[in-house]
Amino acid sequence: MLKLRFLASALILVSALGLAGCKTQSASNAAVKANQPIPSKTVALMEEKGMRKQDPILVRIYKEDSQLEIWKKRQADGRYALLKTYEICRWSGALGPKKKEGDKQAPEGFYSVTPALMNPNSNYYLSFNIGFPNAFDRSLGRSGRFVMVHGDCLSAGCYAMTDKQMAEIYALAREAFAGGQREFQIQALPFRMTPENMARRRNDPNFAFWKNLKVGADHFEVSRLEPQVGVCDHKYVFDATPAAGASFQPSEPCPSYQVQPSIALAVDAKERQDEKKFAALVREGLQVAEAYVPQNGRLRRTLDQPIHRPTMVASTAPAAAPSDQGGTALAMAEAVPMPVPSPYQSATASASQPSSSGSLFGWLRGSDEKSAPQAIQPAPANAAPANRASSGRAVASTTPNAARPAVVAPSAARSAAPAMASAVPVSQERPFYRRLFDSTFGFMSDKEAAPVPAATTAPVPMPAKRDRTAWLQR
Repeated sequence: MLKLRFLASALILVSALGLAGCKTQSASNAAVKANQPIPSKTVALMEEKGMRKQDPILVRIYKEDSQLEIWKKRQADGRYALLKTYEICRWSGALGPKKKEGDKQAPEGFYSVTPALMNPNSNYYLSFNIGFPNAFDRSLGRSGRFVMVHGDCLSAGCYAMTDKQMAEIYALAREAFAGGQREFQIQALPFRMTPENMARRRNDPNFAFWKNLKVGADHFEVSRLEPQVGVCDHKYVFDATPAAGASFQPSEPCPSYQVQPSIALAVDAKERQDEKKFAALVREGLQVAEAYVPQNGRLRRTLDQPIHRPTMVASTAPAAAPSDQGGTALAMAEAVPMPVPSPYQSATASASQPSSSGSLFGWLRGSDEKSAPQAIQPAPANAAPANRASSGRAVASTTPNAARPAVVAPSAARSAAPAMASAVPVSQERPFYRRLFDSTFGFMSDKEAAPVPAATTAPVPMPAKRDRTAWLQR
């Protein structure tokens, strides 16, 4: 009997030692995974783009494209530039925000990741929590926990990458934190916020919410700086400073505030141009995109597996007015199926846009020699873009329940235009709103900074009259 008891005790001890060994090995594996170096090819790419491992990062996610971008600050000008794009392996839910825990919906919005949200011991290889719900989400009563970007290519409300991708993304974040970055921003967007994509989704119930997200995306587009995010009146505000003694409260009306004038002016110019393009696309009959059907994690476990696309038909019910609540205009059906078109196709404008060289921002756009300006018929009243007052446009200053004031007086803008235009050589390859911001801050790309050869002043020799007449008669 004593022998049996001794044998049982020995087995228990061996089992305990075995379990302890597993835990030690697990912790060791976590440390190895979390401390993998950045791949040499990515390091070389950073050096080529003027970036260092310890420079800050910023993440942009596009659901419809299934892409995650890592942006990194450059040493030359302190602005963000695209480092690398990763294909998202799986994400669950549909286009639109996450509203409650358990809806298996990947969130959309502006989030911040601190070192405390990094998880080297994740059950999904490696991960970091994106910080959902943020102040905006909580103001709308949205709930959820443990919403991650992680590995293992498996999603139930998260953004899932492959293990190899996640190891690299985790290493980039780790090195940025080691270099002194306190938190990095995640911009989770439904799609690239272009006029074409906004026009394709103009009847979606989330359209008003997406217009608010577009304002923040535009702030980043024009400045290449991380937008400072605030929340008031259940909406985002960007790069805004409230009036003295006031503060932003997520569930309270927005106080008077001021947006940095240079950014506000550039964003306003970009949004005016985008709204013009939006109206033209609607007027030309750009087809509204089908509602995005939840893909249950997009039904794949590796990047080389195809993305399953179901068939859909148009609903007979009229489309609902854009709002943050409600259903979709299209639904799954068994009769008369039609394939879902590629989300990356859009109608091409049939008429050329009129030249803008005579407008307020014409000096930035320059002339277009490829197409002659053509008159465009005015848009019908029912085809106009959404009300500008509700678009969340960035302006120099704003007051609640009041009409949007002008960013600058027109006379001031006209008088300032030549001075800003002379600050930076005009490059037709860059958007005019970027040149506006760059001219204000004095930023120049390497191409723009290159000396421009002086034009020769020597007169062009004219051919003899006899030769010129012979040439004309050929």
